[in-house]
Amino acid sequence: MKTAYQNCIEACQKCLVDCQNCLIEMTGKESMNDCPKCCVECIDACLVAIKMMSANSKHAANYCKLCAEICEWCAEQCSQHDHEHCQICAESCRKCAEECRKMAA
Repeated sequence: MKTAYQNCIEACQKCLVDCQNCLIEMTGKESMNDCPKCCVECIDACLVAIKMMSANSKHAANYCKLCAEICEWCAEQCSQHDHEHCQICAESCRKCAEECRKMAA
């Protein structure tokens, strides 16, 4: 049986991995915006959100809300690049933001 947090945790895990891949791929490449900086912040936000949900913290919803905001920003930045890794990252960020918003509600 899945916990109430499971879908959100899984979305955060996927987002974290896709942001890490984007960050690695963007190393040494020109960026017209905050990508890959947003990926660094998104990775950290996902890690903390996962940790808080896993601990069933009473503050998990607040962390999920912040994670959603950071993921939305990252999706906006990465979606502006044509690189496949940026597009994958943007999609994962959107999905993570959606799941985090549900948890924060």
